[in-house]
Amino acid sequence: MATAAAGFEDRSVSIGRIFSRAFGTLSSNPLATFGIALIFGALPAAIIGYGSERLQLQSVGFDVLGIWGIVAIALVTLVLGIVFWTITQGALVRATIAYSEGRKASIGESIAAGFVVALPLFLLALLSALGIGIGLVLLVVPGVILYIIWSVAAPALVEEKLGVLDALSRSSELTDGVRWKIFGLELVALVGYWMFSGLVGALAVMLLGGMRGMAANAAAAGGFPLAYYVLTAIANTATTAVWGVIQTSLYVELRNWKDGPPTDALAEVFG
Repeated sequence: MATAAAGFEDRSVSIGRIFSRAFGTLSSNPLATFGIALIFGALPAAIIGYGSERLQLQSVGFDVLGIWGIVAIALVTLVLGIVFWTITQGALVRATIAYSEGRKASIGESIAAGFVVALPLFLLALLSALGIGIGLVLLVVPGVILYIIWSVAAPALVEEKLGVLDALSRSSELTDGVRWKIFGLELVALVGYWMFSGLVGALAVMLLGGMRGMAANAAAAGGFPLAYYVLTAIANTATTAVWGVIQTSLYVELRNWKDGPPTDALAEVFG
Protein backbone atom coordinates (compact mmCIF):
# COMPACT_ATOMS: atom_id res chain seq x y z
CA MET A 1 0.00 0.00 0.00
CA ALA A 2 2.73 2.46 0.94
CA THR A 3 4.60 1.64 -2.24
CA ALA A 4 1.57 2.32 -4.39
CA ALA A 5 0.87 5.61 -2.63
CA ALA A 6 4.49 6.68 -3.06
CA GLY A 7 4.22 5.84 -6.74
CA PHE A 8 1.40 8.32 -7.12
CA GLU A 9 3.34 10.98 -5.18
CA ASP A 10 6.45 10.54 -7.36
CA ARG A 11 4.52 10.48 -10.61
CA SER A 12 5.66 13.07 -13.12
CA VAL A 13 3.98 14.45 -16.21
CA SER A 14 4.60 12.09 -19.13
CA ILE A 15 4.14 13.12 -22.75
CA GLY A 16 4.12 9.46 -23.73
CA ARG A 17 1.29 8.73 -21.30
CA ILE A 18 -0.68 11.71 -22.65
CA PHE A 19 -0.45 10.44 -26.23
CA SER A 20 -1.21 6.89 -25.08
CA ARG A 21 -4.37 8.05 -23.29
CA ALA A 22 -5.42 10.16 -26.28
CA PHE A 23 -5.03 7.44 -28.89
CA GLY A 24 -6.48 4.88 -26.50
CA THR A 25 -9.61 7.03 -26.31
CA LEU A 26 -9.82 7.23 -30.10
CA SER A 27 -9.29 3.52 -30.70
CA SER A 28 -11.64 2.35 -27.94
CA ASN A 29 -14.49 4.72 -28.79
CA PRO A 30 -14.24 5.78 -32.46
CA LEU A 31 -17.99 6.30 -32.83
CA ALA A 32 -18.14 8.98 -30.15
CA THR A 33 -14.82 10.69 -30.91
CA PHE A 34 -14.67 10.70 -34.69
CA GLY A 35 -18.47 10.85 -34.98
CA ILE A 36 -18.65 13.98 -32.84
CA ALA A 37 -15.74 15.56 -34.68
CA LEU A 38 -17.53 14.93 -37.99
CA ILE A 39 -21.06 15.95 -36.97
CA PHE A 40 -20.24 19.06 -34.96
CA GLY A 41 -16.80 19.96 -36.26
CA ALA A 42 -15.80 19.08 -39.80
CA LEU A 43 -19.23 18.81 -41.45
CA PRO A 44 -20.60 22.19 -40.27
CA ALA A 45 -17.28 23.84 -41.17
CA ALA A 46 -17.43 22.39 -44.68
CA ILE A 47 -21.07 23.41 -45.16
CA ILE A 48 -20.49 26.92 -43.82
CA GLY A 49 -17.36 27.37 -45.93
CA TYR A 50 -18.98 26.04 -49.08
CA GLY A 51 -22.17 28.06 -48.58
CA SER A 52 -20.47 31.34 -47.71
CA GLU A 53 -18.11 31.02 -50.67
CA ARG A 54 -20.97 30.38 -53.09
CA LEU A 55 -22.99 33.23 -51.57
CA GLN A 56 -20.12 35.68 -51.98
CA LEU A 57 -18.68 34.56 -55.31
CA GLN A 58 -21.51 33.02 -57.26
CA SER A 59 -25.05 33.65 -56.05
CA VAL A 60 -25.13 37.40 -55.54
CA GLY A 61 -21.58 38.67 -55.82
CA PHE A 62 -19.69 41.51 -54.20
CA ASP A 63 -21.60 44.26 -56.03
CA VAL A 64 -24.89 43.18 -54.45
CA LEU A 65 -23.60 42.31 -50.98
CA GLY A 66 -21.22 45.23 -50.60
CA ILE A 67 -18.42 45.43 -48.07
CA TRP A 68 -20.74 45.25 -45.05
CA GLY A 69 -22.49 42.22 -46.46
CA ILE A 70 -19.16 40.45 -46.84
CA VAL A 71 -18.20 41.46 -43.29
CA ALA A 72 -21.56 40.20 -41.96
CA ILE A 73 -21.09 36.84 -43.67
CA ALA A 74 -17.58 36.58 -42.24
CA LEU A 75 -18.82 37.38 -38.71
CA VAL A 76 -21.70 34.91 -38.91
CA THR A 77 -19.31 32.27 -40.22
CA LEU A 78 -16.89 32.96 -37.36
CA VAL A 79 -19.60 32.81 -34.69
CA LEU A 80 -21.09 29.59 -36.06
CA GLY A 81 -17.61 28.08 -36.23
CA ILE A 82 -16.97 28.90 -32.56
CA VAL A 83 -20.39 27.56 -31.52
CA PHE A 84 -19.83 24.23 -33.22
CA TRP A 85 -16.27 24.12 -31.85
CA THR A 86 -17.55 24.54 -28.28
CA ILE A 87 -20.02 21.67 -28.64
CA THR A 88 -17.31 19.49 -30.17
CA GLN A 89 -14.80 20.35 -27.45
CA GLY A 90 -17.24 19.68 -24.62
CA ALA A 91 -18.30 16.36 -26.11
CA LEU A 92 -14.71 15.19 -26.69
CA VAL A 93 -13.80 16.11 -23.11
CA ARG A 94 -16.55 13.83 -21.81
CA ALA A 95 -15.46 10.94 -24.04
CA THR A 96 -11.81 11.27 -23.00
CA ILE A 97 -12.57 11.61 -19.29
CA ALA A 98 -14.77 8.53 -19.47
CA TYR A 99 -11.90 6.56 -20.99
CA SER A 100 -9.57 7.72 -18.20
CA GLU A 101 -12.19 6.41 -15.74
CA GLY A 102 -12.14 3.00 -17.40
CA ARG A 103 -15.46 3.20 -19.22
CA LYS A 104 -16.85 4.18 -22.62
CA ALA A 105 -19.07 7.24 -22.96
CA SER A 106 -21.88 6.91 -25.46
CA ILE A 107 -22.15 9.41 -28.27
CA GLY A 108 -25.41 10.65 -26.72
CA GLU A 109 -23.78 11.24 -23.32
CA SER A 110 -20.87 13.04 -24.94
CA ILE A 111 -23.06 15.28 -27.11
CA ALA A 112 -25.27 16.15 -24.14
CA ALA A 113 -22.18 17.17 -22.18
CA GLY A 114 -21.14 19.42 -25.06
CA PHE A 115 -24.50 21.17 -25.25
CA VAL A 116 -24.63 21.78 -21.49
CA VAL A 117 -21.40 23.80 -21.49
CA ALA A 118 -21.75 25.39 -24.94
CA LEU A 119 -22.38 28.92 -23.66
CA PRO A 120 -19.57 29.10 -21.07
CA LEU A 121 -17.17 27.44 -23.51
CA PHE A 122 -18.17 29.99 -26.14
CA LEU A 123 -17.35 32.82 -23.73
CA LEU A 124 -14.11 31.10 -22.75
CA ALA A 125 -13.13 30.76 -26.42
CA LEU A 126 -13.79 34.46 -27.05
CA LEU A 127 -11.90 35.63 -23.97
CA SER A 128 -8.90 33.37 -24.46
CA ALA A 129 -8.75 34.16 -28.20
CA LEU A 130 -8.75 37.87 -27.38
CA GLY A 131 -5.95 37.49 -24.82
CA ILE A 132 -3.84 35.20 -26.99
CA GLY A 133 -4.44 37.38 -30.05
CA ILE A 134 -3.24 40.50 -28.24
CA GLY A 135 -0.24 38.53 -26.99
CA LEU A 136 0.61 37.39 -30.52
CA VAL A 137 0.53 40.99 -31.71
CA LEU A 138 3.03 41.83 -28.96
CA LEU A 139 6.02 40.06 -30.52
CA VAL A 140 4.31 36.61 -30.64
CA VAL A 141 5.95 35.19 -27.48
CA PRO A 142 3.36 36.53 -24.97
CA GLY A 143 0.61 34.93 -27.05
CA VAL A 144 2.38 31.56 -27.05
CA ILE A 145 2.89 31.79 -23.29
CA LEU A 146 -0.79 32.54 -22.71
CA TYR A 147 -1.77 29.64 -24.97
CA ILE A 148 0.34 27.27 -22.87
CA ILE A 149 -0.98 28.69 -19.58
CA TRP A 150 -4.60 28.37 -20.72
CA SER A 151 -4.17 25.11 -22.66
CA VAL A 152 -6.41 23.05 -20.37
CA ALA A 153 -8.97 25.73 -19.47
CA ALA A 154 -11.68 24.16 -21.65
CA PRO A 155 -11.40 20.62 -20.17
CA ALA A 156 -11.26 22.12 -16.67
CA LEU A 157 -14.42 24.13 -17.33
CA VAL A 158 -16.28 21.08 -18.64
CA GLU A 159 -15.15 18.51 -16.08
CA GLU A 160 -15.02 20.65 -12.94
CA LYS A 161 -18.06 22.78 -13.86
CA LEU A 162 -16.15 26.05 -13.42
CA GLY A 163 -16.90 29.56 -14.59
CA VAL A 164 -14.88 31.13 -17.37
CA LEU A 165 -12.43 33.04 -15.18
CA ASP A 166 -12.12 30.15 -12.73
CA ALA A 167 -11.32 27.80 -15.63
CA LEU A 168 -8.52 30.09 -16.82
CA SER A 169 -7.18 30.29 -13.26
CA ARG A 170 -7.41 26.51 -12.85
CA SER A 171 -5.51 25.98 -16.10
CA SER A 172 -2.80 28.36 -14.92
CA GLU A 173 -2.52 26.38 -11.69
CA LEU A 174 -2.38 22.99 -13.41
CA THR A 175 0.24 24.02 -15.97
CA ASP A 176 2.52 25.71 -13.45
CA GLY A 177 5.86 23.92 -13.26
CA VAL A 178 5.63 21.97 -16.53
CA ARG A 179 5.02 24.64 -19.15
CA TRP A 180 8.16 23.82 -21.14
CA LYS A 181 7.02 20.21 -21.31
CA ILE A 182 3.56 21.33 -22.43
CA PHE A 183 5.20 23.52 -25.07
CA GLY A 184 7.04 20.44 -26.33
CA LEU A 185 3.81 18.44 -26.43
CA GLU A 186 1.95 21.15 -28.32
CA LEU A 187 4.87 21.54 -30.73
CA VAL A 188 4.90 17.81 -31.50
CA ALA A 189 1.12 17.88 -32.03
CA LEU A 190 1.41 20.97 -34.24
CA VAL A 191 4.15 19.46 -36.40
CA GLY A 192 2.04 16.33 -36.79
CA TYR A 193 -0.92 18.49 -37.80
CA TRP A 194 1.17 20.36 -40.38
CA MET A 195 2.49 17.12 -41.86
CA PHE A 196 -0.98 15.60 -42.08
CA SER A 197 -2.45 18.80 -43.55
CA GLY A 198 0.35 18.96 -46.12
CA LEU A 199 -0.30 15.36 -47.11
CA VAL A 200 -4.03 15.98 -47.48
CA GLY A 201 -3.37 19.17 -49.46
CA ALA A 202 -1.06 17.35 -51.84
CA LEU A 203 -3.65 14.58 -52.23
CA ALA A 204 -6.37 17.14 -52.97
CA VAL A 205 -4.23 18.84 -55.60
CA MET A 206 -3.44 15.48 -57.22
CA LEU A 207 -7.07 14.28 -57.25
CA LEU A 208 -8.38 17.57 -58.61
CA GLY A 209 -6.00 17.73 -61.55
CA GLY A 210 -3.01 19.59 -60.13
CA MET A 211 -2.69 23.29 -59.39
CA ARG A 212 -3.79 24.33 -62.89
CA GLY A 213 -6.74 21.97 -62.78
CA MET A 214 -7.84 23.30 -59.39
CA ALA A 215 -7.51 26.87 -60.58
CA ALA A 216 -9.49 26.15 -63.74
CA ASN A 217 -12.22 24.31 -61.82
CA ALA A 218 -12.43 27.09 -59.24
CA ALA A 219 -12.72 29.73 -61.93
CA ALA A 220 -15.38 27.77 -63.83
CA ALA A 221 -17.47 26.93 -60.76
CA GLY A 222 -16.99 30.22 -58.92
CA GLY A 223 -15.02 28.56 -56.15
CA PHE A 224 -13.52 25.26 -55.10
CA PRO A 225 -15.45 22.16 -56.21
CA LEU A 226 -17.58 20.19 -53.77
CA ALA A 227 -15.05 17.33 -53.81
CA TYR A 228 -12.49 19.65 -52.23
CA TYR A 229 -14.80 20.33 -49.29
CA VAL A 230 -15.60 16.63 -48.87
CA LEU A 231 -11.92 15.77 -48.68
CA THR A 232 -11.32 18.68 -46.31
CA ALA A 233 -14.16 17.52 -44.06
CA ILE A 234 -12.66 14.03 -43.81
CA ALA A 235 -9.26 15.47 -42.91
CA ASN A 236 -10.75 17.91 -40.40
CA THR A 237 -12.63 15.08 -38.72
CA ALA A 238 -9.35 13.35 -37.96
CA THR A 239 -7.47 16.47 -36.84
CA THR A 240 -10.36 17.77 -34.70
CA ALA A 241 -10.78 14.45 -32.89
CA VAL A 242 -7.06 13.95 -32.31
CA TRP A 243 -6.40 17.52 -31.16
CA GLY A 244 -9.43 17.53 -28.84
CA VAL A 245 -8.57 14.30 -27.04
CA ILE A 246 -4.90 15.27 -26.72
CA GLN A 247 -5.84 18.49 -24.91
CA THR A 248 -8.15 16.61 -22.55
CA SER A 249 -5.54 13.89 -22.01
CA LEU A 250 -3.12 16.65 -21.04
CA TYR A 251 -5.69 17.94 -18.54
CA VAL A 252 -6.13 14.48 -17.00
CA GLU A 253 -2.36 14.08 -16.71
CA LEU A 254 -1.92 17.48 -15.06
CA ARG A 255 -4.86 16.95 -12.71
CA ASN A 256 -3.51 13.60 -11.56
CA TRP A 257 -0.06 15.13 -11.13
CA LYS A 258 -1.28 18.11 -9.11
CA ASP A 259 -4.20 16.61 -7.19
CA GLY A 260 -3.28 12.94 -6.99
CA PRO A 261 -5.29 10.00 -8.34
CA PRO A 262 -9.09 10.08 -8.57
CA THR A 263 -11.12 9.17 -5.47
CA ASP A 264 -11.83 5.66 -6.68
CA ALA A 265 -8.14 5.02 -7.25
CA LEU A 266 -7.27 6.24 -3.77
CA ALA A 267 -9.94 4.02 -2.26
CA GLU A 268 -8.40 1.06 -4.08
CA VAL A 269 -4.91 1.98 -2.90
CA PHE A 270 -5.84 2.35 0.75
CA GLY A 271 -8.66 -0.21 0.84
